[in-house]
Amino acid sequence: MVSNQPFSIFLTNYLFLERMQRVREIAFFKNIREIREYEFGVFYFFDGLVISEIKEGVVFNWSMAQKAIDAAYEVIGQDRPIAYISNRIHDYSVVPTDWIKFYTHRHKLELYSVVAYNKSGLASIILEKMFFRNNIRQFSDLETAINWSLSKIEAKNEQPTI
Repeated sequence: MVSNQPFSIFLTNYLFLERMQRVREIAFFKNIREIREYEFGVFYFFDGLVISEIKEGVVFNWSMAQKAIDAAYEVIGQDRPIAYISNRIHDYSVVPTDWIKFYTHRHKLELYSVVAYNKSGLASIILEKMFFRNNIRQFSDLETAINWSLSKIEAKNEQPTI
């Protein structure tokens, strides 16, 4: 009896690659304000929205996050709500306890969502949820995550200030 396992693994990987969306490949990219490329990944800045694509094998830590935060404040500003989408097109790790440093420095993130295309991307979210104070929204499609984030940011911008 011949096993179909290698074919099924190939098919699963093929379907995974077909579903994966990179920021530069979607129609929304035309709304880009700025792109910042670092040794650990690429950050795309839009109005009220930051999307990251961290490189394969990176252990994403506080010093890396600080660079992205500084860039977000520079490009978007500190007085506007910001949504952050982690587009996990590569396997990498996050130091979940570094969320404590994020809050210690009085940073605020209105919305945080993760687009994960495989089980390892979803598994890392479990650890992050232990240290992130707000909800982390999970998606399997980048455009859906963008639409959700933009609708939430728009609603926050429409709220009257007291």
